[in-house]
Amino acid sequence: MSDSFLSEPALDVPIVFVDLETTGGSLNDHRITEIGVVEVGPHGSSTWTTLVDPGQPIPPFIQQLTGITDDMVRGAPAFESIAADLFARLDGKLFIAHNASFDRGFLRSEFQRAGFAFNPDMLCTVRLSRALFPTEKRHGLDALVERHALVPSDRHRALADADLLWQFWQRLHGLIPVDVLRAQIDKTMRRFRLAGDITEDLIDTAPAGCGVYVFYGEGDAPLYVGRSVRVRQRLRTHLTGERRSSKELRLAQQVRRVEWRATGGEIGALLTEAQWIATLRPPHNRVPRVGRADPVDAPWPYEGAIAFEERDASEGAHVFHVVDRWRYLGHAPSLAEASGLLTPGTQGLFELSTWRILQSHLARGLRVLTLGRAPAESDPRAVAAASADAA
Repeated sequence: MSDSFLSEPALDVPIVFVDLETTGGSLNDHRITEIGVVEVGPHGSSTWTTLVDPGQPIPPFIQQLTGITDDMVRGAPAFESIAADLFARLDGKLFIAHNASFDRGFLRSEFQRAGFAFNPDMLCTVRLSRALFPTEKRHGLDALVERHALVPSDRHRALADADLLWQFWQRLHGLIPVDVLRAQIDKTMRRFRLAGDITEDLIDTAPAGCGVYVFYGEGDAPLYVGRSVRVRQRLRTHLTGERRSSKELRLAQQVRRVEWRATGGEIGALLTEAQWIATLRPPHNRVPRVGRADPVDAPWPYEGAIAFEERDASEGAHVFHVVDRWRYLGHAPSLAEASGLLTPGTQGLFELSTWRILQSHLARGLRVLTLGRAPAESDPRAVAAASADAA
């Protein structure tokens, strides 16, 4: 079965089915002991495998599970000695593995230590099986072997398990209509380059918690401003998730760059989002309407600027947001730094969006501290320290 050829493959790109054996599950503490690769392209399939000297003892339970012993890897090549050849073999091909983040993560770490940047597009056969067979409860490799009558030549050896994935891939082409299979693969695949210059590595640096983000298109034109309590997850949904509408599809196709700002909490995200929409006026956002009852200005009920504290459970941090005369000035990690946001000219224009948001939260009991006034342009003195009482 492993040598058969697909007459109408769901993908027309080069593919590698990969499996690793390791000394354990930690990228920092453990190393690869064996690599198995099944390469599939327009001219058929080929295989490649090697043991790898991990440079550390293999725990007894791992030896028992895989059958790979310390004696077997003694004298095998170290990863750095095969890195260049292996990178050339994998580069530019769709990386398919079972629990693919595990295998990709180990290879990426090993390649990085060897001086290579390994960032392939990735398809996980666990996720693909769940998407195609949602009523099934088990999607481990043993379950796939049983369910789809796959033929293992061994278990927990790298090439044998990679070959099982190739068998599974072929079996799917006989069970699932190609157009359906192609659509599910497209939804399940994780692409390293998501859009324009946006990569998975870049998204990994986005805030895990509350924040605001803006998408830019061609010519750095702003397209859309959004907020989320899980910015990183929301960005992935925008760029790699299933499109629920034609508007979402059009937006994802236009994105070339993204910026974000952690806000330390949901109120800060609301205030920042409103400011960015008013400033950038992106076409995929609705600019809030101004009603007849909305003020064009409003009296400021405090002696000076105010600060209020928010905590972001996801980021494990707290911040102080600063507002003066219904204008949001930003946030800082301490009251002393928050006072530093009060600089000459910061009072600016009345922000209707800030007035609306604060009116709502003040009515719910938002506690604020009164800060000093911003110094005048000619006044060299620093801003007064935070005073006062909770309002």
